Amino acid sequence: MNASVQQHKNIPGWLSFLLAVSCGIIVANLYYAQTLVGPISEATGLSASAAGLIVTITQIGYVLGLLFIVPLSDILENRSLSVGSLVIVVAALLVATFVRNSGLFLAASLVIGLGSVVAQILVPYATYLSSDEQRGRVVGNVMSGLLLGIMFARPVASFVASLLGWQAIFAISAVLVAVLALVLARVLPKRLPTHSLSYGQLVVSLGTLFKNTPILRRRAFYQACLFGSFSLFWTVVPLHLADEFGISQQGIAWFALAGVGGAVAAPICGRLADRGMSRVLTAVALIVAVLSFLLAILVQGHSFVALLLLVIAAITLDMAVSGNLVLGQRAIFSIGSEARGRLNGLFMSIFFIGGAIGSSVGGWAYSHGGWKLAALIGMILPVIALLYYLTERKPLGSKVEES
Repeated sequence: MNASVQQHKNIPGWLSFLLAVSCGIIVANLYYAQTLVGPISEATGLSASAAGLIVTITQIGYVLGLLFIVPLSDILENRSLSVGSLVIVVAALLVATFVRNSGLFLAASLVIGLGSVVAQILVPYATYLSSDEQRGRVVGNVMSGLLLGIMFARPVASFVASLLGWQAIFAISAVLVAVLALVLARVLPKRLPTHSLSYGQLVVSLGTLFKNTPILRRRAFYQACLFGSFSLFWTVVPLHLADEFGISQQGIAWFALAGVGGAVAAPICGRLADRGMSRVLTAVALIVAVLSFLLAILVQGHSFVALLLLVIAAITLDMAVSGNLVLGQRAIFSIGSEARGRLNGLFMSIFFIGGAIGSSVGGWAYSHGGWKLAALIGMILPVIALLYYLTERKPLGSKVEES
């Protein structure tokens, strides 16, 4: 079944749900280690100064996968590519479970990041199976699953580690991903792209796509700023909760669970975008992100009310980031079917770079100026995106939304 035939069908609800769950399970592997850096570095012999590599290497692997593996979805059969990559992820997760050598663990982390880009093959794959009229809803549903995976990963890893040790989360994930690979191999319809480019030409074409696609550049910049602020917040807030409120690791896990509520914005934004509200919703998302950090800056003391306001800021920030992500992907998926894998890979790699910058800047800011400096920088990022948004012009007569 080719892409052109699939494009005129409506994707079944059960398949949309399966793809959403799949993306959540896969992308969670990028975040399990974030709350477990301490015990992992101790067990593998990593020094305190090198412990941050546990997360950084995984993210580097993911960005490399976005740039060099995701483009393969535009020339190779998508189901086989996805299942084969998941098999590699299972092997890497098993290595991470049992190895005690820091070099091998970091190598496994790199491969986990590389293979986890399957989530970004499945998202555009879902759009091939859906009609134009339901594309926003489908992207919203699938991305809500992916975002739930991101948001649940940290607290789940903390809870599992407190009960069974840090290795358990990697073993459990290996089993889940193995089962997922079997299910996808059995139920996903094949999709063989029509193409005339070699792999080398595809990779080289990434630069051309970026240069010639203003929607991609604009939407990637918006999301890089928002994801940078998101990563900064979730890097720094555990330190702030422990220092200011005296909250334990388990308490921080419960706080992280509160942020999961923000994922509800993804399917809502997808449905509203299908009604032509992308431009308005983009502005709303950016403004909400700014106000979330403003609220976080104004939080004073360590009372229950202060903690409650911080929870509200976390939820609204997550809503802004998840909602704008769906708007961005819907916009770039409306450009052209045969380049969606590469467009999505570029989009995701750019905003993940923004996230990596946000995390590193957040750690520096907190150590030098505490919570207020970190939150101020976090607020500046969506302000910059909002100023750029004000320069946007929608071409008259255009049928493709640019925002």
